[in-house]
Amino acid sequence: MNVELMSPAGSYEALMSAIKAGCDSIYFGIEQLNMRARSSNNFTLEDLKKIAAIGKEQQVKMYLTLNTILYQHDMNLMKTIVQAAKDDGINAVIASDFAVMQFAKSIGMPVHISTQANVTNVETVAFFAAFADVVVLSRELSLKQVAEISREIERQQIIGPSGNLVRLEVFAHGALCMAVSGKCYLSLHSHFASANRGACIQNCRHSYIVTDKEDGTEYELDNEYIMSAKDLCTIDFIDQIVAAGVSVLKIEGRGRASDYVYTTTQCYREAIDALGTEAYNLKAIQNWKERLSTVFNRGFWDGYYLGRQMGEWSNVPGSVATQKKIYIAKGLHYYDKIGVAEFDCEAYSLKVGDKIIVTGPTTGYIESEVQSIHLDDGPTDEAKKGQIFSIALPEKIRPSDKLYKLVSE
Repeated sequence: MNVELMSPAGSYEALMSAIKAGCDSIYFGIEQLNMRARSSNNFTLEDLKKIAAIGKEQQVKMYLTLNTILYQHDMNLMKTIVQAAKDDGINAVIASDFAVMQFAKSIGMPVHISTQANVTNVETVAFFAAFADVVVLSRELSLKQVAEISREIERQQIIGPSGNLVRLEVFAHGALCMAVSGKCYLSLHSHFASANRGACIQNCRHSYIVTDKEDGTEYELDNEYIMSAKDLCTIDFIDQIVAAGVSVLKIEGRGRASDYVYTTTQCYREAIDALGTEAYNLKAIQNWKERLSTVFNRGFWDGYYLGRQMGEWSNVPGSVATQKKIYIAKGLHYYDKIGVAEFDCEAYSLKVGDKIIVTGPTTGYIESEVQSIHLDDGPTDEAKKGQIFSIALPEKIRPSDKLYKLVSE
């Protein structure tokens, strides 16, 4: 079975990083009608044509998320977005609201069913087959349940609009919400900011104090952030996921930076390519997990795929990544003939031997190690704030690209 690797993008930096790392498809949001309307910069209607062109040039499919709860006043905007996506060549929209599905069907725009639709059985898959060729299953299913749905799709020959069997998609990596497939109302109740409208403030990730109403005694819940789940990581059993009949693996993270997108995509690309060979082994899995731990994460667990009855909760408020990045400089120029990039050091300093990354809307992601540094008056071991410096880089950088230093936590 061919496995499609889908990566997130909340910026052009992330989008190009995902492509460089080897994704097959990218999902992104525009305007406010997507589940990362608050946490991601998002694109605009004007970006659709450029995104579609990048996808066509790079042979990567582009999917537009339009998966929030929609109210009546959203209908005109929704139709404008879906029509523009079709006109500009976006491959599909990811939807959970029937209004989106119906309108997309009426104009011939391909649809994928979002995890927000909470699909947990084959009858629901059959219902949505009238609209969609791909269905994202609920995050709470076990692999046994996924396999049962997959077998029934084939047995019943459940066909989507394209004339092919409906394909199944699951989340393979990234943040998990405490609520059923992300349908949470906590943020709405506390701050009138609906998670189901893409405005979650993530108050489930906070620490809390419990007060005894009888005597006023307060207890701080300091052992675990009891509503903040660890991040999903399936790289050590994606062979079982694929064997269960899943053909699309999705990485969560449209609000994440390009280093996260690049590293997670690259690791899962390597793992998928290794499936069915001796290269998919314990040593490789350990290496992938170590690399995944260097970028944003709250600790890892395997979700409910393997049949767990209880979730695993984070014991820290934020990331436990083993590396962090520190902004150092902005790009100025690249000398193609000699492979040298020039930067303006705007913060801290950079030394020979430092590990660095460079990101930008066109550049995407470059990771390297500083072998030498040159100033106007010659070579040096360190470039300091306020200095213009040059370093050798294997790939072209652009003006205003950002250079970060990687340091171990």
